[in-house]
Amino acid sequence: MQQSDIIVAISTPAGVGGIAVIRLSGKGCIGLVDTVYRSPSGKKLIDQKANTIHFGTIVKDDAALDEVLVSVFHNPSSFTGEDSVEISCHGSIYIQQGILQLLLEKGARLATAGEFTQRAFLNGKMDLSQAESVADLIASTSAATHRLALNQMRGGFSNKLVELRTDLLNFASLIELELDFSEEDVEFANRDNLKQLASHIHEVIEKLADSFSLGNVVKTGIPVAIIGETNAGKSTLLNLLLREEKAIVSDIHGTTRDVIEDTINIDGLIFRLIDTAGIRDTDDVVESLGIERTFKKLEQANIVLWVVDAETEDERTIALSQKILPLTEGKKLILVFNKVDIIPAARKEYKEQLLSDLISDRIFISAKYHQGTENLQDILIEAANIPEFGEQDVIVTNMRHYEALRNALAAITRVSDGMESGLSSDFLAQDIRECMHYLGEITGQISTDDILGNIFSKFCIGK
Repeated sequence: MQQSDIIVAISTPAGVGGIAVIRLSGKGCIGLVDTVYRSPSGKKLIDQKANTIHFGTIVKDDAALDEVLVSVFHNPSSFTGEDSVEISCHGSIYIQQGILQLLLEKGARLATAGEFTQRAFLNGKMDLSQAESVADLIASTSAATHRLALNQMRGGFSNKLVELRTDLLNFASLIELELDFSEEDVEFANRDNLKQLASHIHEVIEKLADSFSLGNVVKTGIPVAIIGETNAGKSTLLNLLLREEKAIVSDIHGTTRDVIEDTINIDGLIFRLIDTAGIRDTDDVVESLGIERTFKKLEQANIVLWVVDAETEDERTIALSQKILPLTEGKKLILVFNKVDIIPAARKEYKEQLLSDLISDRIFISAKYHQGTENLQDILIEAANIPEFGEQDVIVTNMRHYEALRNALAAITRVSDGMESGLSSDFLAQDIRECMHYLGEITGQISTDDILGNIFSKFCIGK
């Protein structure tokens, strides 16, 4: 990538809309737009103040292409840190492509995926973890994911890492100084202070790394497996929760033969619902494969909804529990008795005691008639057990960050162990530098073209 280039891209989603936005960035981009822009007053964009918007016309061969609003930004006070222009035009695909083609003909280059944000990083407008949070913010689908991404983009995570890295750098400098005077056997870095610092850094990094389990489920959705025998009403329940006909519902046994997944937003949390093939003995090869996948999906789920036809004989339910219970250890298992609209009240009271010594959470619903499903959503929220977190809380959601934190944690652990065993200063310095390296990888203080290329290639074009 050549940063001297003027880059251009359509930043709004593909398709027809009320308006579209075309972005340019790079030295000379304002003057380039001036070659195709005409103002009613004859003014030039290059002469205008920063952060101003101007009405005018984009022309091609002296013919008007569209009436537009042009926003002008001067370096370094722009998203990319460079001179930038945003053209708001009408959302016609013909107009969008016409303006884009015109700007390319005048010397701009089509931006690659994430190139605007990459330039913001390279120009010091944000660090790498903040740049990655831009993509997370765009992709956020719930209040929780939005809050986490916004906090990280504002530098909450980065600030903690900078503090840790600065403390390590100060001590590393003193230890390096000791190495320079090794023949005189002097100690510049107080070992008690270093032990306290290592312990503090270990605690902070470990807390950040441990937060990934929470951040990952908030970001990707809490996996909920819906299991049970054939015709228990699993697919009906899925469709009801999703409010759409996602799964085929039929009285024929074995209708669902493969895993069906979709997400639902309940009170700002994303749940990833997984409808599975009904469990039963069958000679059908395809259905058997679907049942195998059912048990595999059980391993991935945090919450398991075991749907039982309320008319099913208790002995069958107890027998099936011997297969299901071992696979749900460590997971939140909820027994969902479906079709309660067709059983007498006395039978329902008896069902309340079924497997009560093994499964405490249970609910009675009629998926067909939408009875009890509001309570089921409340139970899912409670079962998710997501702790409250505020704008200032730092929660790790990125796998790359998590891996770097684990490596940094291993390095700082070696520092602590090394001091306990009397390890020489040169080995301590190496482990401290390694911890700093992994923390720097997260913020981009340590980076390679391969890492940057992999991160920004996942962005959308125009961002």
